[in-house]
Amino acid sequence: MFFKMKGKHPFNRIKISGRTVSFLLSTIIFLGLLFLLPEDIAWSAKGTISIMVYGLLLWAFESLPLGMTSVFVLVLLLFLQTASVDVVLSGFASPAVFLIIAGMMIAKGVNETPLMNRITYWMLQKWGSSAKGIFIGIFLLMQIQAFFIPATAVRASLMVPVVVSILKSVGAQKGSNFSKLMLVGTAYAGNISGTAILTAAIGNILTIEILQLYVGRTISYLDWFLYTFPIWLILIIVIPYIVWKCFPPEDYSFDILQSNMREQNQELGRLTSSEIKCIVILFITVLLWMTESFHGYHPTVPALMAVFLMAMPGLGFVEWKKLVNINFDLVLLIGATLSLGFALIESGAIELLEVLITSEYILNVFTNPWISIFVVILVSQIYHLGVTNVSTAVVTLLPVLISLSLKTGLDPVVISFASAITMLFGYILIVETMPNVVVHGTGLVSQKDFYLPGILSTIASTIVTLIVVFTWWKWLGFWP
Repeated sequence: MFFKMKGKHPFNRIKISGRTVSFLLSTIIFLGLLFLLPEDIAWSAKGTISIMVYGLLLWAFESLPLGMTSVFVLVLLLFLQTASVDVVLSGFASPAVFLIIAGMMIAKGVNETPLMNRITYWMLQKWGSSAKGIFIGIFLLMQIQAFFIPATAVRASLMVPVVVSILKSVGAQKGSNFSKLMLVGTAYAGNISGTAILTAAIGNILTIEILQLYVGRTISYLDWFLYTFPIWLILIIVIPYIVWKCFPPEDYSFDILQSNMREQNQELGRLTSSEIKCIVILFITVLLWMTESFHGYHPTVPALMAVFLMAMPGLGFVEWKKLVNINFDLVLLIGATLSLGFALIESGAIELLEVLITSEYILNVFTNPWISIFVVILVSQIYHLGVTNVSTAVVTLLPVLISLSLKTGLDPVVISFASAITMLFGYILIVETMPNVVVHGTGLVSQKDFYLPGILSTIASTIVTLIVVFTWWKWLGFWP
């Protein structure tokens, strides 16, 4: 909140920021739940549920920075003594946290070499003669990055400066269709890039952690890729088509851009030793991820190994102090959401939530596998619109779906998998995914630019997912 003073009446004009309003409203809701929930509910469960809702609201409206909200949630869990300190901080011991840390460090290492610039220049040189070629090139480049740069936020942060540079080079102004096409397309490319690669999205990583925690089962890197590859492949075709139709670009001359890309590519010359080392390390890392079912190493192990090799004196190619310069907000976010999930279990809050939703009608719906998968995908879409943070949505929704699955005899792995994949596809609201947020941060696109392509892409993704579940998954024996 800030004050504007005028004359002798300093309080005659008071303006309250939107973040302050959302914080105050969220706090009122939190206190209301804490003191108005039925008295027969245990304090630990009541407090954890209230904190969960509070955290969801603060994360959704970004009343505070993401990392700050994460710390605030931990403080409240400890201060209100809803769970033991070991449980509240246990999320940071999860392999998922270290996989995200390693992923961001790998991205830093890659960015210290000319490798990504080389690939970008080459693609723009080959396909940069038209708006369509540039758009498709950037879209595909985001998919390639998914294999070796975990976290959609990191990939989007690497690509957005390239896209903005392209827009400036051709003279595309804010509000032009080409600007909207490239930026909204980049956000959507980042969203779907995590579909088939287990390590490519935080939601994927959290999903396997939750499955391991609740049912003692998991999905390997190779199985994740096998089950989701058709969804990914179809969306790579369908989503760019939708965005292109929503924002048909103006006529621009791309001769100068293509010429500049050719010159930039030539200036880079042959592959440097650092690039060769980087490629070898990335290749080994991806190979170990792909063969997880054979050697049994958690994806975190190859990722941490890659970080070590990148900075190893004599063998590596980057200084350690450059690798550790990562976005700590993401680390806090993942750790806090996982800790919240553990607290829900220990406090008994998760059992209470299960009772609230396990009505006879809902249980009857889940007894039919075909109807249940449709409902799960639909509910996941709607839930993600309200709980916009993917990590929070996964951590809070999946335990409930797992419980419903176990009560009705459905496979909790399949149900959780379908839900987690669906919640990757946040197209409508800016705050639904980090690529959307990063793109919006350029100031060149607004929320209204996401509505039409977002609604159409959401419908398309839902249909594609259902078709793959009812055909491909059935053929593979993954779905009855």
